[in-house]
Amino acid sequence: MRSIEGNGTCDLHTHTRASDGMNSPTENVLLAKDKGLSGIAITDHDTVAGVAEALEAGLEAGILVVPGIEISTSAEGKDIHILGYGLNFTDELLLERLDQLRTTRESRNEMILAKLRGLGMSITLQEVKDGLGRPLLPDESIGRPHIADAMVRKGYADNLRDAFNRFLGEGQLAYASVPRIAPEEAMMWIRDAGGAPVLAHPGLYGDNNLVRKIVENGKPSGIEVYHSDHGPKEEICYLEIAKEYGLIPTGGSDYHGVRQGVVFHGDIGSRYVPIETVAQLKETTN
Repeated sequence: MRSIEGNGTCDLHTHTRASDGMNSPTENVLLAKDKGLSGIAITDHDTVAGVAEALEAGLEAGILVVPGIEISTSAEGKDIHILGYGLNFTDELLLERLDQLRTTRESRNEMILAKLRGLGMSITLQEVKDGLGRPLLPDESIGRPHIADAMVRKGYADNLRDAFNRFLGEGQLAYASVPRIAPEEAMMWIRDAGGAPVLAHPGLYGDNNLVRKIVENGKPSGIEVYHSDHGPKEEICYLEIAKEYGLIPTGGSDYHGVRQGVVFHGDIGSRYVPIETVAQLKETTN
């Protein structure tokens, strides 16, 4: 095992191909090292399938790897994401619960594809999976970016952003919402697995009254202040909310890799927090 290297910063929000990222967990870790980071969190959607590989890569590279997750929930008709850090990724109850969420995700994918077919876009789930270029492993999941890739391949969208802006984004023609657990329940799941829950990218929800309600009801350990889709105005706003409720400010790029030549949402290390934030989150689980 090597000592932790880097510049003392940590990107606490990255995705791998275990969910809808483009890279292997090892590749994310090595990218973080190349950027000079000291740490990285693996926070795939509704799965921890990439964590073990990332931890091994981190030991070799001298990078702190934080076991994490991003759980899909809903509140007042909006998709809300809850990040979890430092959880026991082998916890059997957690794995059972996540399996249920992936079943819901599959139903949503079929609903989206049905809407696209209604709009004259003939795309099957198998075509989406074929676009991975490899077999989908048991604990991995398909998400909207994979569907967007298929749309671009078949000429139905110019690029990933176009696919989301016109069809797949919230409120657009092929957007689909399915019953999900509440944010408070996801926070409970994370705590049950020994982790620290954090409200992800609050600026994307467009409703700070809802953000406050989720914070008050769920009592997360932190709130994601620094995110690739947050500007200075949002950072100031959520820093104030963090201070008001005694929450730990967290941050990360929400890196998903490069699709059609574009980094989505932001490059690894483009948003970060001091590595001490990881220890602060851990303290909330004791």
